[in-house]
Amino acid sequence: MEHPSWHTRVSETVQEMLRRADAPGAGVALLVDGKPVFEASIGFRNVALTQALPEDARFYIYSITKTMVAVAILQLVEQGRLELDLPVQSYPGELPIAQPVTLRQLLNHTSGLPDYGALPAYEDAVRTNPQQPWSRTEFLEHTLRGDLLFMPGEGWHYSNIGYLLLLMVLEQSSGRELHEVLQQQIFMPLGLKATFVAQSLASAQNLSPGYSTFLSENNALQDVRERYHPSWVAHGLVVSTARELARFLRALFDGQLVGTRLLEEMYQPEIVGVSHRLFHQTAYGLGLMLDPQSPYGLVAGHGGGGPGYSTAAFFLSDIKGRSVISVALVNRDVPDLGLEIAFTLADLLAYHS
Repeated sequence: MEHPSWHTRVSETVQEMLRRADAPGAGVALLVDGKPVFEASIGFRNVALTQALPEDARFYIYSITKTMVAVAILQLVEQGRLELDLPVQSYPGELPIAQPVTLRQLLNHTSGLPDYGALPAYEDAVRTNPQQPWSRTEFLEHTLRGDLLFMPGEGWHYSNIGYLLLLMVLEQSSGRELHEVLQQQIFMPLGLKATFVAQSLASAQNLSPGYSTFLSENNALQDVRERYHPSWVAHGLVVSTARELARFLRALFDGQLVGTRLLEEMYQPEIVGVSHRLFHQTAYGLGLMLDPQSPYGLVAGHGGGGPGYSTAAFFLSDIKGRSVISVALVNRDVPDLGLEIAFTLADLLAYHS
């Protein structure tokens, strides 16, 4: 167990990172060899810095949801109901792409599909009508108007729309909606009582306030919960706590959610053609951001960000011979702040414990 002075150092380090970023608070969790060594809500719930962030603070986790979608897909692969290298057009339901694309290529972003995140029409629509998200059909029509960026399997490009197609395959193959699939296949078996798929503005009311200038006309920080509809994330948006996300990652990397063979498939890296200051080598597996060259052994997990929140949840296989899970959820959308905190926690374990 880490010394109490180390716990103080961690808390003070996160507080200083939040202060420098002008972010109110963060939920953090650290597991070492599967056991919690630090779980805390640090900082504040509000920008006035008058209300402490509660212990069970909930956050939109944004693209960490992709890892959960990937796990649900792989569970169906394990059951023999889906195949990783079969074109998705082989499955029931109509998908609006003519070029054969496999589940594997959608999962690791090698499908050649574009993304909607950089579309001016998308940004304008979110800013203008944050409470009225596009339908799935509108997401597909806006994003898939042109050709593929490259032939499937011949490049890498991050694509949220690819995960919308995975969601459609998942729902068509299981006969259930995403919230039912994740509840029955992941959340309920792991006892994640505070984790769920957000489906409406009302479902956001129990979240920690999330602050952003994105929807503001005068660049003022605003709480996004009553304005930003979670369905603006086309592949689904999960709500969770730092503690429960850490529990999810522990179960995943312990082999409780998918077997060894498919877990190893998740680790297979596609090298990303851009660098990131927090990664020694940027890569992507099946629903996982990877760093194959990290001094901390296998590094796998996901970051997330969107209006109001910055998030990260990572597994690091070897810090002083110990496996570590590091989670950071921040209630302001400062780019990469969740990642920075999660990796700083790992560094503190490596060098100051």
